[in-house]
This record gives sequence, C-alpha cells and structure tokens, in this order.
Amino acid sequence: MMSSGVAVSSTCPGLYCGRIMMNGSVEGECGVCPRGERANIQKVCERCIESPELYDWLYLGFMAMLPLVLHWFFIEWYSGKKSSSALLQHATAMLECSVSAVVTLLLTEPVGKLSIRSCRVQMLSDWYTMLYNPSPDYINTLHCTQEAVYPLYTIVLIYYAFCLVMMMLLRPLLVKKIACGLGKTDRFRSIYAALYFFPIVTVLQAVGGGLLYYAFPYIILVLSLVTLAVYMSASEIQSFQSLISKKKRLVVLFSHWLLHGYGIISICLLDKLELSLPLLALVPGPTLFYIATAKFTEPSRILSEGSSRH
Repeated sequence: MMSSGVAVSSTCPGLYCGRIMMNGSVEGECGVCPRGERANIQKVCERCIESPELYDWLYLGFMAMLPLVLHWFFIEWYSGKKSSSALLQHATAMLECSVSAVVTLLLTEPVGKLSIRSCRVQMLSDWYTMLYNPSPDYINTLHCTQEAVYPLYTIVLIYYAFCLVMMMLLRPLLVKKIACGLGKTDRFRSIYAALYFFPIVTVLQAVGGGLLYYAFPYIILVLSLVTLAVYMSASEIQSFQSLISKKKRLVVLFSHWLLHGYGIISICLLDKLELSLPLLALVPGPTLFYIATAKFTEPSRILSEGSSRH
C-alpha cells in the first residue's frame, strides 16, 4: 500500500500518473512524472525527445509577438505625431523581444541550442493536468499535476519574464535621452503601459494557455482584420492613391497582410497545409473590399442623401 492510502495497481490511475523507470526497470509508486517527462500508454514516465511541430512553433511565435505588438501599439499611442523617437523605440522593443526569445531558447533543454525538445500535445486536457488528479478510492487524491505539454506552457512565462527585465534595463535610459519632445510623464507612458499588460498576458497564458493554443489562428485572423479596418477608417483611406501616399501606411498594410497569412497558415495546419496554401491569395482581399466599398459607406454621403430626400 502507498503511504497516502492509494493502492498500487498494475496500471496507474488517471491520465497523467506514471511510474519512474530507473536502470532499465520500472520502480516506485504511481505519481507525478519528473519535468520533461510524460506518462506513456503503459503508464511509465517517458522522457520527451520529440521536436515541436510547425503548429507548436506558430503558437510560440504568436505568444512571442503578443508583447511586441502591444509595445508597438502603446509606443505609437503615446509618442505623439511630432515625436521622432517612435521609430527608435519600435526598434528597441523588437531588440528586447528578440534577445529575450534567443535567451529563452538557449536556456531551454537542450541548453545552449536554439532548438527545444517537447512532449506532443494530444488534447486540451494536457494543458490543465491539475484538473485530472485521480482519486482511486474516492478518499485520497493522487496528485499528478505536471507540464504534459513541456515546455510550451512554461517557456512562454520565462520569455515574458526576460522581456520585462530587458525592457527595464534598456528602455528607460533610451526614452530619457531621445524623447525630449514629450513631457516628463508622457515619455514613460509606454513603459508604464507595459507594466500593466505584462501581468495580464502572463495570467492569460497561465489560465488560458490551452484555449489559446487551439484558438490563436482565429484570434490572429479576426483581430488583424478588425484593426486594419479601424486604421483605414481612422486614416480616411478610400483609394489606392491615399493608401500608397505615405510609407507608414504601407508598413501598417504589409504588417497586417503578414498577420493575415500567419493566421491562414496556422488554420491550414489543423487540416492539410498543401491543399490550403492557395488560400494565401485571399490575403489582400479585405483591403481591396474595403477600398471598393468605402465610398458607399461614407457617413457624410449617407447624411446628405438622407437630407436631400426630405
């Protein structure tokens, strides 16, 4: 009998409990597998040696882009139209996130390499093993909470921690020197915003990591479409001439197109990528549709036609 009162059976109960293999033989009682291992079909803890699938890398890319996009948004929001420091702050934010990503990969097993070994994600419950601790005798609970999706859950949290540290090391000194056109409080507002959104995205990953893993392609596609429509509306872009008249507008446009393609490829990987690649031809579709229909939805035109009828 186990010390907790749970009887040892030929197979371990629950989805994630297993026995540790030592010296070629299975030893010990049913319990949680060490980090970097997962219980196989025979309920034996097995070391994760597989490489992440392309979909896993796309998920990690999405979670890595999240703080970068938020950085860029708040830098643009608070820098002001006449500030020349925005571009340098954008570049610094990308440098912070890039260095954090590289350091995170180098510190993840295998240490010192830009590759990682992982456990294959099989189902949604793999992200929430704490909800599947079995009670074989309905009295004592066998605690087998572990990172069954190693390292997809913790690597994102580690990356966010490095992003925060890098930002606090680099950004304040940079902003203090270059953002002379802004007030003393305004120049640091993008940093203050990051101190708010980093805890939010951390909780989002900790609580909703599994849901984000399956939903991120649709989130990217919907948000990129909405933000592009809002930007074109706010910038009063109603023709190709006004769209290409400024370099900044082209940068925003191509950035959204990249996000469109990213979301489409991620969705296609859930099915068959080869059969769905032609869908990338639809990436410019929303922009063309907006420009073609913008003149029909101009508020001033609608109001003038309504008043003329009366």
